[in-house]
Amino acid sequence: MAYAPLPFFIFYTLLTLALSWHDWRTGLLPDRLTCPLLWGGVLYHLCLYPARLSLSLWGAIGGYVAFALIYWGYRGVRHREGLGYGDVKLLAALGAWHGWQVLPELILSAALLALLFISLSALHQCKWQAIKNPLPFGPFLAAAGFIIFGLRMF
Repeated sequence: MAYAPLPFFIFYTLLTLALSWHDWRTGLLPDRLTCPLLWGGVLYHLCLYPARLSLSLWGAIGGYVAFALIYWGYRGVRHREGLGYGDVKLLAALGAWHGWQVLPELILSAALLALLFISLSALHQCKWQAIKNPLPFGPFLAAAGFIIFGLRMF
């Protein structure tokens, strides 16, 4: 039973890396990758940890609702997107894998990683200026998911 989570971990890793790469290159998180990641998280808990299935489902719902509120709130105020809807679905998928309790830590970690990236980029270019191009948030969410997964393992 010690090797039972391995196929799920491989599935999680491959899809998360593919999503990160795709978001970084195109600025999009396609449903054909985010939806299997979400259902993989639910299936992971259903097969290996059925007692924690409700945490997985609430994680998916909570992740979706949290970022959907930000998405629609910003769009209502500014009349443009401030967060892509793929990020909403990615957070729902990560919530399905990690559970609802981890969502605040996941969002904070992703935001700090993005801030660190922007700061290091600005220092490297020796100038502080407004970001003209949108920053893909998916890779930072994925990295935060890996960090949280690693912290929970040890």
